[in-house]
Amino acid sequence: MLETVQKETVAKKIVLDLYGIHQAFSQPNGKSSLVLDDMSLSLREGEIVGVLGRSGCGKSTLLRIAAGLIRPTAGKVFYQGKELDRPAKGIAMVFQTFALFPWLTVLENVMTGLDALGMKEAEAHKKALAAIDLIGLDGFETAYPRELSGGMRQRVGFARALVVDPAVLLMDEPFSALDVLTGETLRSDFIDLWTEGKLGIKSVMLVTHNIEEAVFLCDRIIVLAANPGRIAARIEVPLPQPRERLAPAFREIVDDIYARMTAGHASASDIKDKKGTLPGLAMRLPIVSSHRISDLLEMLAAPPFEGRADLRVLAERFHLDDDQLLPIVEAAQILGFAEIRGGDLHVTAAGKILAEDTGDGRKRLFCEHLLRSVPLAAHIRHILSERLGHEAPRNRFLPELEDHLSPRDASQTLTAIIDWGRYAEIFTYDQKHHKFKLSA
Repeated sequence: MLETVQKETVAKKIVLDLYGIHQAFSQPNGKSSLVLDDMSLSLREGEIVGVLGRSGCGKSTLLRIAAGLIRPTAGKVFYQGKELDRPAKGIAMVFQTFALFPWLTVLENVMTGLDALGMKEAEAHKKALAAIDLIGLDGFETAYPRELSGGMRQRVGFARALVVDPAVLLMDEPFSALDVLTGETLRSDFIDLWTEGKLGIKSVMLVTHNIEEAVFLCDRIIVLAANPGRIAARIEVPLPQPRERLAPAFREIVDDIYARMTAGHASASDIKDKKGTLPGLAMRLPIVSSHRISDLLEMLAAPPFEGRADLRVLAERFHLDDDQLLPIVEAAQILGFAEIRGGDLHVTAAGKILAEDTGDGRKRLFCEHLLRSVPLAAHIRHILSERLGHEAPRNRFLPELEDHLSPRDASQTLTAIIDWGRYAEIFTYDQKHHKFKLSA
């Protein structure tokens, strides 16, 4: 079945083609930060393509390049065979935030795109009403955004995108700002309209960090790795619509993606400094508190998991979305307290000891693993021990990290190490004066 789906997909006409995309942004220090590296993907007629990845991997940047809102540093975008270098008629976008004009009614918000196209008011009015009816908001044409729920406001966003009759619809996490029930309803309504051919769209590209959402909606999924953003996997979803989340085939694809997104984390010894010194200093750390790591290990060590859990089951049981769970898992892996095997999260021997010891032993073990697994922690302690007064400003270490990481990742890494180092009592940190000091 999979081979058949792949052959049919290849035969379909390409609507949007991104080739060799590189994107770099200038930093305040004058250096360049690479966000996307050699990204190539195509969007074909009759398919929904998901772009899946953790926060910070460049998903939204890629989507804006596809929309013509950002010109890539290198590479090209082709829309219906012609090179795209600016926003084009036929490409519409739905944003994560509702992005409505609060002083306009539902009808007026939907008509804004048609006004920009210079359409006559009578025709624009008719088309806008039809779009509002299509997405289930008829009766609310004269309501203002403040009168609507979050789900209703996002429906207005969909109507505003659809009313211009786009060939391509780009969606940037359109359901993430909604509560669970509303998001589920809107996803189901969208896929029903798509499969019934009522949207008039040729292709859809969906950016998301939600694995189940991607499998529920998409025909193909592009999994991105980070630092810089690059394609880590291309996955076909050969399941007919409508899809059943509890079906074994659905769960198998979800589990496979979880495994791909958590496997292959680089250890400190795998990361080499450009100058040949301070190996591992460039390791990006997730902002996860030490207590969240301990909580995860305690949950895993206790029944019913007994030291091993399917990540999907873990997320469902504790109501964690992927952007909440995966950073904790990554942190536990970095510190050597957990590891991924066969798509499941396993607590290591050290992780079990940490989970069972709630006293000073837990802190000592955390400190030992932090100094051994994260060279930045040992580096900060070494610098503090050598300095007069045993203290150093935050800016002593930030430029070092920015030699290897983007400013955002460098700041995030330093924030993470401050929490972990405080808990391990390696150093203290004065937030008011932004200074590290060696613990007594």
